[in-house]
Amino acid sequence: MGATAERNAVLIAQLTDIHIGFAADDGDAELNLVRFRAVLERLFAGPNRPDLLVLSGDITDRGDAASFAKVTALLADCPCPVLPLVGNHDSREGFAGAFPQVVPAADGFLHYSVKTRLGLRVICLDTLEEGRHGGAFCEARARWLAARLAEAPDAPTLIFMHHPPVAVGIDWMDPAPDEPWIARLAAVLEGQSQVLAVHCGHLHRQIVTRFVGIPLGVTPSIAPLVALDLAPIDPAVPDGRELITTEHPAYALHRWDGRALVSHYERVGDWQVLERYHAGLQPMIAGMFAERG
Repeated sequence: MGATAERNAVLIAQLTDIHIGFAADDGDAELNLVRFRAVLERLFAGPNRPDLLVLSGDITDRGDAASFAKVTALLADCPCPVLPLVGNHDSREGFAGAFPQVVPAADGFLHYSVKTRLGLRVICLDTLEEGRHGGAFCEARARWLAARLAEAPDAPTLIFMHHPPVAVGIDWMDPAPDEPWIARLAAVLEGQSQVLAVHCGHLHRQIVTRFVGIPLGVTPSIAPLVALDLAPIDPAVPDGRELITTEHPAYALHRWDGRALVSHYERVGDWQVLERYHAGLQPMIAGMFAERG
């Protein structure tokens, strides 16, 4: 396949935890806005332009209309459909004003499903409970998800949600493993073999695990990352540990070729290109293709 050949696979870019408005007084120089702009530039000026762009929650830091307006202004010329989700820092009111294409379901939640190429179905869940940091998945949402899965039981399905339904060892960010909303989600997803993976945000780090046997990934944030510290924390004892770092922003690219889903992650920052594909390397590349038989 040549470099100019048509790409058959579906590429879904996932950006999460942008937190626009964290420093509202900085205007266009706000750190999170600068990081968001850099990731969008890399994504759409680079070689991997996606078919869909998922924003998996905490799009803003305070859920206000002004912050959502900054996001939509940067996305005004986005060359692909945008699939936004609400996170715990967002508000449904601000979200609805910024993304009128997401029509609230009959139960009032901002969840929806879309079909894309190669038979892939994408389901976006609403895990917001306003005023709560952690996730939520009530009986109404459980019924909605169960119905969506039942109506297309053979369709390969990718689920996006803001809150990971697992404890990962970052003590101050983790849910309790026995929270009712997690058990409720597990009951819906148990045995749903058409679900290829669940991808989340919220934790501001790259994490890979499984949930009721389904691959589950957490995409790193656009905003500054959460420090990797797996030691238990005592909420009554400020122990000086690192909480937030200036590690580079990152995003995920989920690739579906009709048979397998593969997720790639890229950090966005300054680096040097050490080699390019030139004529001197053509025999090596051709040989690698020849080995495929």
